[in-house]
Amino acid sequence: MINNIRYRALLLVTLLLAGASSSCNKWLDLKPQDGLVKQDYWKTKEQLDAAVSGCYASMLDGASLPLTKYMFIWGELRGDMTVSANDAAAGSTTTTLSTLTRDELDMQHTDLVSTNTLTNWDAFYEIINLCNNVIKYGPGVKGNDNTLTQAALNAYIGEARGIRGLMYFYLYRTFGEVPLKLEPTSSDSDIKPLAKSTKEQVYAQIISDLKYAADNTVISYGNIADDKGRINQYTAYTILADAYLWNEDYQNCIDACNKVINSGNYQIFPALTGQFTWYNSVYITGNSVESIFELQFYAQKLNPFYDMFVGNKSPKEFKAADYVVNGDLFGTDLLDAFNHDIRGSNTSMSEGTGAILKFNLASTASTTYQHWFLYRYSDVLLMKAEALTWLSPGNVTNSTAAINIVNQIRTARHALAVVGNTSINVPDPTITLDVSNYIFNERAREFAFEGKRWFDILRNAKRNNYANINILLNIVSASAQPDKQQSVINKYKDIRSHYLPIYTKEIQNNSLLVQNSFYQ
Repeated sequence: MINNIRYRALLLVTLLLAGASSSCNKWLDLKPQDGLVKQDYWKTKEQLDAAVSGCYASMLDGASLPLTKYMFIWGELRGDMTVSANDAAAGSTTTTLSTLTRDELDMQHTDLVSTNTLTNWDAFYEIINLCNNVIKYGPGVKGNDNTLTQAALNAYIGEARGIRGLMYFYLYRTFGEVPLKLEPTSSDSDIKPLAKSTKEQVYAQIISDLKYAADNTVISYGNIADDKGRINQYTAYTILADAYLWNEDYQNCIDACNKVINSGNYQIFPALTGQFTWYNSVYITGNSVESIFELQFYAQKLNPFYDMFVGNKSPKEFKAADYVVNGDLFGTDLLDAFNHDIRGSNTSMSEGTGAILKFNLASTASTTYQHWFLYRYSDVLLMKAEALTWLSPGNVTNSTAAINIVNQIRTARHALAVVGNTSINVPDPTITLDVSNYIFNERAREFAFEGKRWFDILRNAKRNNYANINILLNIVSASAQPDKQQSVINKYKDIRSHYLPIYTKEIQNNSLLVQNSFYQ
């Protein structure tokens, strides 16, 4: 809870370890001991470096659940591609479901209330607090350590502001109005009630943080793991593009995408790349040429995906929706088994079991350290395509360029021309909505189970004052339980329901916090 973030979230013990490394695969996930005070710290550039590393290390963890599990659940469960594998058990009179499992099912079925533990935002605000400490106290290091240059200090602050901007971007898209906490909580005396800021204020802070990061972070850290696992200039521009696109600022989105594209640092694997090579390079090994920002799990800090997707328990926690498994997303060529979308079966999921395979093919929980993929180069390309489409609706030049981007990715992924009973036809560039839907559908294939689906649905639905709300209503009604379809449609017609309720314990502990209006 915001009001209960104690000093354990101030720094990491790594700050105190001699020779602490900022290398992504050496970040230690340790928390500081109570009683450490700021005057004992912030003396050297090594401590500042370790403080920034601590922000990344906390992204591999979480206050209640792992941060990446929230990212997955918030981005997938209200969509149509992922289901809780416990649906059958939920109907049993002999099976007792855990609170967590029940909360997952309720979110999937849109039965959301403020006591649902999955609406807890602790993990995000704990990381924000770590960033706030770097931003506030980091500048003081320069007065104590004359080897710290102003450019290096600005770069460290840029990383912290980039991470903070990303955390608030998740909160902004998930809750709408949230408290803007920009000062660190260092002691009990810092714990004060904090009201929600408006959406406009939150968005402005996100853009301010990310622009600072884009202007001040380095282009490269000199090694692949840090370039893919830390905020650099192009990471910041990528997140900026996403934020601009969400807020329908299309020219700024295109400009930010072009910064990344024109860098020449990223590329799509060529079409001749086989499925195994591509899958192994991008997802299993990670940090590929397609990668922009990945959370760097490693042997000493395992990811949570084994239990979520491929563990020994039955049923698994999450699986692919039936229509994905049955070939209605990626397609199936019944005449040629070798003709298939390399993103489909045995990459994103198993057609035999519905198991989600993208993050973990490990046979044991002790070897599960594949990364979490926040942004890949294809995301930048498809964001640019979407922004081009809506920059000047009906502009044939822009729409044609957008279609060409999609087709570039489809060719590289060996996408099928027929999916289910539907032919994937190239849209008429004069019909803006058809071009937009072409991009939207390709994003479903490209980013299956990467925590983006619900945000893609909501972004497309709310555009132009919810002119295309039917894209959301059709999806949620198709995913709803048959006896609740109409009630789900009626609920989602109220646009306030598109954001989560604030967790009840936050309301109880913060006298200035007001519940989101739909849930009052």
